[in-house]
Amino acid sequence: GHRPVAVSGVSDASRRRAELMLPGVPLLPPAEVLQRAELVLLTVPDDTLPGLVAGLAETGAVRPGQLLAHTSGRYGAKVLDPALRAGALPLALHPAMTFTGTPVDVQRLAGCSFGVTAPEELRLAAEALVIEMGGEPEWIAEEMRPLYHAALALGANHLVTLVAQSMELLREVGVEAPDRMLGPLLGAALDNALRSGDAALTGPVARGDAGTVAAHVAELRRHAPQTVAGYLAMARATADRALAHGLLKPELAEDLLGVLADGAAGTGATGGTHGSDDPDGPDRPDDGEGDVR
Repeated sequence: GHRPVAVSGVSDASRRRAELMLPGVPLLPPAEVLQRAELVLLTVPDDTLPGLVAGLAETGAVRPGQLLAHTSGRYGAKVLDPALRAGALPLALHPAMTFTGTPVDVQRLAGCSFGVTAPEELRLAAEALVIEMGGEPEWIAEEMRPLYHAALALGANHLVTLVAQSMELLREVGVEAPDRMLGPLLGAALDNALRSGDAALTGPVARGDAGTVAAHVAELRRHAPQTVAGYLAMARATADRALAHGLLKPELAEDLLGVLADGAAGTGATGGTHGSDDPDGPDRPDDGEGDVR
């Protein structure tokens, strides 16, 4: 029900996305977008957002009474304070979803939860915008935004890394379609985890099969040493949770934790994997702008 009046994008990739997702909508500099729009969406990387807001406010682009919404998970409404002082109405509307920059993203908004933060007097307006998009608003207190975002990154961004590593190992084993093999297994594991939490834990760590875990570590060190640190870290976290919830017998935990400690001692500083520390990385197109999402 809203009419897009303008969009801004700098890189060639952003301009292509604008043409694909918003055909016929003028591509303009950010200040001119604000001149035309009553509701402005700032969909840029987290680290870019504070500078963008400050710059727009300093140049006088922000108008009193203008709704200004960002989609960052990390920040609440306070990052929009420079615009608030210029008379704008600040909203933080973060969709808890991964996006590709293609038309399928619009469909993913249906039923998607949004982390909503705004001044109390704007709470109903913020939640109404989410409902209009077919989403489900979840109120997040300003001071809880970083922890909220960390929780999503832990569950979603790290999952991509784990699945990608698993598929690489299966290809090395000779599995021709690792995605087909993993799909039903991971789907069932996710469903069980969402339904039952820690009670869904299975596998050699939860059972206390120290010998099997030791064999895993040895094989990973031979064939994929870059995965050892991650395997050990997740196995230790799994063991702690299984032990705390009574799934792992204490008499089996000692040998298992010893294997994990020995594995960590042998990994050294180079055993880990390194990647982006930006929790939103997989959600944005490769150019890093994210102007159209």
